[in-house]
Amino acid sequence: MVKEINSIELQNLLSSESGPYLLDIRSEAEVVHGMLPDSTHLPMHLIPVRMNDFPKDKEIVLYCRSGARSYHACMYLMQQGWQNVINLRGGIIDWARQGYQIVAYG
Repeated sequence: MVKEINSIELQNLLSSESGPYLLDIRSEAEVVHGMLPDSTHLPMHLIPVRMNDFPKDKEIVLYCRSGARSYHACMYLMQQGWQNVINLRGGIIDWARQGYQIVAYG
């Protein structure tokens, strides 16, 4: 079972001292339109070769456009033994709908 968080819960979590590691798994073409503040961008297809770079001591919140791809990426990481992964339900679409900040990529 994939743990999920909604945009409101994530905003609250980000305001805490030990906020999560945010991982934007969308494509290059998608992130040019903006991303969540303090996110790391890693296209989904690179997760298998870069997952050892992820922090082991923090929760990792994955997000995509709508939450579907990031849900599957969380499932994949859980199958690889990661327990600290959380999917942003609704993705960046819901984040923007709630009126939260989106910053320029790069």
